[in-house]
Amino acid sequence: MGEEKNNLENSQDKLTKVLATGRRKTSVARVWLSPGTGKILINKQPYNLYFHRPLYERLILEPFRATDTIGKFDVVAKLEGGGLTGQADALRLGISRALTLLDPNLKPLLKRRGLLTRDPREKERKKYGQKGARKRFQWTKR
Repeated sequence: MGEEKNNLENSQDKLTKVLATGRRKTSVARVWLSPGTGKILINKQPYNLYFHRPLYERLILEPFRATDTIGKFDVVAKLEGGGLTGQADALRLGISRALTLLDPNLKPLLKRRGLLTRDPREKERKKYGQKGARKRFQWTKR
């Protein structure tokens, strides 16, 4: 009986773990959010070691500050592609989406702050016959 109760508690913990994806430029963040003590691991490292600038830490914690849930959830994230800024924005979007999956009542609050909107800006491709995406080769008359 005691083992069955323990297994039931473990299965409930598994149900509260949520997976969400965030993207920005070429960065992809897969975020697992579960109730906990506020631990944030990114690629198996603490977030303050992975993102060493305070700006990135502020970006990551923004969804928690907006919903007043700092220290209530554990985050495990896998980040791929892009640079640190793109990865931080992708992680922020992933955390916001995961919070809405756990508690749908938070959606209007996060939407109002613009935390559920994916930033669509991507790098424009280089065109043939040009030096870059927009820049032309220099034209000489003579």
